[in-house]
Amino acid sequence: MKIAVLPGDGIGTEIVAEAIRVLDVLDLPFEMETALVGGAAYEAHGHPLPDSTLKLAKDSDAVLFGAVGDWKYDKLDRPLRPEQAILGLRKNLGLFANFRPAICYEELVDASSLKPELISGLDILIIRELTGDIYFGAPRGRRIAVDGHFPGAEEAFDTMRYSRPEVERIAHVAFQAARKRSKRVTSVDKANVLETFQFWKDIVTEVGKEYPDVALDHMYVDNAAMQLVKAPKMFDVIVTGNMFGDILSDEAAMLTGSIGMLPSASLNASNQGLYEPSHGSAPDIAGQGVANPLATIVSAAMMLRFSLNQPEAADRIESAVKSVLASGLRTGDIWSEGTKRVGTRAMGDAVVAALSSSITKKTITG
Repeated sequence: MKIAVLPGDGIGTEIVAEAIRVLDVLDLPFEMETALVGGAAYEAHGHPLPDSTLKLAKDSDAVLFGAVGDWKYDKLDRPLRPEQAILGLRKNLGLFANFRPAICYEELVDASSLKPELISGLDILIIRELTGDIYFGAPRGRRIAVDGHFPGAEEAFDTMRYSRPEVERIAHVAFQAARKRSKRVTSVDKANVLETFQFWKDIVTEVGKEYPDVALDHMYVDNAAMQLVKAPKMFDVIVTGNMFGDILSDEAAMLTGSIGMLPSASLNASNQGLYEPSHGSAPDIAGQGVANPLATIVSAAMMLRFSLNQPEAADRIESAVKSVLASGLRTGDIWSEGTKRVGTRAMGDAVVAALSSSITKKTITG
């Protein structure tokens, strides 16, 4: 099982280090190779996604990714900015399906900004299409307008577009995922305004007929954003496009108490995947040892389950994380009165200890 380890920038190196320590406890036949990506790669090689890093990712069964970006790179030409690395990996690996579970652990109910009764027991899976939409649509750029409200003025433009195969394949992913959960899919669109999303809605409806055991409803994105904070437990599986998924998954993250708790998996048709926390590189706290590593650790568990065919090991990591939260340990982003604040390394230590203990117990009991 070959894993490409791409820590990236900011807190990426700190949180990935803790995830690797957790994986090492499992004593599975991993081959891990580390490479530069993002701003670190730009500094060393002049590009955020060097050919050597891309080749490593392509040759691996899975990619464990930290985070990229720093304010000091904001003035670079867009193709050279650290964030282009993640877009390049998605495009070159064909990572079209992004899984972002938003689960509120019972121990973190008080960390959410919503009332406990709204989020206690919350378990939503957001499935975001990753390779289409306005992020990759062409044409795009800047020009002098020849029509519109201000002819002759400078304007910028991007193109939102989806093809039938792109929508069909992400819809199948959503319905198949729902079959393993509560058998409910909400497709989020803006069909009342955008032709692209009327097209999306029509195709998702067609695909839904192949899954008569799964309930399907449609919701406009503005209403979905409101319902996520009004009645989040009404959702089971949400499937949506690239841009809407980007926004809604971050909103859902805060329902759980902190984006530092939200893992992410991006898969291609062969289940090769890129696994990363949903948060960014947080350069303002980098090097301070206070970042929450749990989203990265749970992302590693998703990697074991989806790409490396090790579901039992994934379950053990997730159980270890729950055990640590139950013990009252918290990083600053999820800390509340009556719990113990710890740093990145101490939180990693606790998960390693809980995981080691569970493995020892299983060995003793047979």
